[in-house]
Amino acid sequence: MRVDIWSDVVCPWCYIGHRRFEKGLAAFEHSGDVEVVYHSFELDPAIEPGQATRVLEMLSAKYGMSVAQAAQAEDRVAATAAADGLGYTVDRAVGNTFDAHRLMHLAGDLGRADALLQRLYKAYFAEGGSVFDAESLAALAGDAGLDPGEARRVLDDGSYADAVRADEDQAREVGIDSVPFFVIDWKYGFSGARPAELLTEALREAWAAGPSSGEPAASGPSPAR
Repeated sequence: MRVDIWSDVVCPWCYIGHRRFEKGLAAFEHSGDVEVVYHSFELDPAIEPGQATRVLEMLSAKYGMSVAQAAQAEDRVAATAAADGLGYTVDRAVGNTFDAHRLMHLAGDLGRADALLQRLYKAYFAEGGSVFDAESLAALAGDAGLDPGEARRVLDDGSYADAVRADEDQAREVGIDSVPFFVIDWKYGFSGARPAELLTEALREAWAAGPSSGEPAASGPSPAR
């Protein structure tokens, strides 16, 4: 069985949703037979490479709220993350994530996608570090078991740009407009950081339904409703 997940490395609910999916998958009796495939999704592809905005300033401008209100909203997300055992700091910036997604495709080819995604999430949300510049990304790739030199080559030569765009095109074709978005064996699709128990239930229902046709059906009924 296969689970396809669209996410962005600066999306707090993707961060929380990833942890909950891990827990839900661990409780699934056939977890060893599940292939997880990560797909690229940029929350704000219009951000210029090299540009970074502090997260409270970004939220204030985007949603028309005061910085104090943005801080309160972030505090609520931090509390949710903490309940799932995750570190979370508001002292971070928002930037262009296209290069991080390119690096995720390299990691996927090497069987290290989950390890890199976890390292990127921790670096950004728990440590407040950069996941935007080539030097930081190459170092984080090394932490995740990739060759930093190979990572830097990919970042410098534009590799995997087409793969990122293909993921984003597929998301539009399937109708995905928010992340995290989970597609289980092309039977059920749903968005959001669902509780781990509901994710386990979704996996069990998809498994019981039998082999997939392999056709995208992200708008189909969700067992996690």
